[in-house]
Amino acid sequence: MKHLPKEKRDRLILVTVVTIACLAGIWYGLIANQRKSIERLAKDIAEQRMKVTNAERLVATAPELKKNQEILQAKLQTVEESMASGDMYSWIIQTMRKFCAGRNVEIPQFSREVTGEVGILPRFPYKAATFTVRGSAYFHDLGQFIADFENSFPYIRVQNLELDPGGSSAANATATTGDTEKLAFKMEIVALVNPNAH
Repeated sequence: MKHLPKEKRDRLILVTVVTIACLAGIWYGLIANQRKSIERLAKDIAEQRMKVTNAERLVATAPELKKNQEILQAKLQTVEESMASGDMYSWIIQTMRKFCAGRNVEIPQFSREVTGEVGILPRFPYKAATFTVRGSAYFHDLGQFIADFENSFPYIRVQNLELDPGGSSAANATATTGDTEKLAFKMEIVALVNPNAH
């Protein structure tokens, strides 16, 4: 380059600089953008493959899910058959009398039901019937009765339990029998109502 005239040397440097600039422009303008596009496409393809794999797995479990749904539907029907339906007043009396048989709990008074929304979950498919019952029992027997009752009927709960000593005026029926150790109680029983009962 030392033997070249200054004008040719300047042109050669200019051509070299322009060539390098053009190559850099091509690299950053075309090739780098194409690489980024290819990387994005590879990432999208990997995500789509993952979605397809998950969908295939889900489709493969469809028969098992269908079988589980049928089993759970049958269990639900069994539970719904024993839920409150028809004449609620006679249902609560029969249910309580059957359950009280052989226990030291007396429940002679039942109120008519008050039916309303459950209010637990939005769009809950069941309504609730609330009954007020009064009776008498020994403390331990009443506790065992309530525990067994709520465990035997998962769709019924006891709430607002009020206890009075056997000698109080609220428990005169118990006091007249001479057993002052018994408690008089009042409680609400909330039962879900079968919406499919005919």
